[in-house]
Amino acid sequence: MKQLSIVMLCLTLLACSSSPPVPPVDELGNIEWHTYELAEELFENFEAKYAAGHNYSYAVATFVPVATLKYQPEQQHPLMLLGHQLEQGMISEASRRGYIPQDFKVTNDIIIETQADRVLSRNVDDLAATQRVDFYISGTIVEQASGAIVNARIIQVDNKAVVAAATKFFPDNLFWREQKVTTRNGMLYRQDALE
Repeated sequence: MKQLSIVMLCLTLLACSSSPPVPPVDELGNIEWHTYELAEELFENFEAKYAAGHNYSYAVATFVPVATLKYQPEQQHPLMLLGHQLEQGMISEASRRGYIPQDFKVTNDIIIETQADRVLSRNVDDLAATQRVDFYISGTIVEQASGAIVNARIIQVDNKAVVAAATKFFPDNLFWREQKVTTRNGMLYRQDALE
């Protein structure tokens, strides 16, 4: 009877354990999956050092190319918007995990325009005063032939220490299907198929 109770307890515990979601078959449109995996590693490293229950605040910045450390609008790579998407995705991932991301691009007021209303801006004059932030989340992107390596980090603001880091490969077909000829941002591109 005791052995049966132990077996039942083990089966119950196994049933309660959470396993990661099954990866998607087609990469196109599955940037969320790759962002989730990167965030999982990043926050797991962070939580190993810091109490998860503490109400730290975070500011998430755009992930940038490692060679220049700034966004390059002239770059015409299939993953050219990856840095912006990772910024937005990490805000979602931090929030899902119970952290408090601060969006420093929030304006003081609602901006009413002819076509839309908005509360986000890149114009410094429109922005609210910066709130106290404990950690930055950002990273770098290293382009590869068939995608990019993303290096994410959580940086403690007061001493600039990298307190957690994670690396993940993002395939280049997350945003665009592979095509022989395509236009992106008004430019014509021809891509030879790999044999």
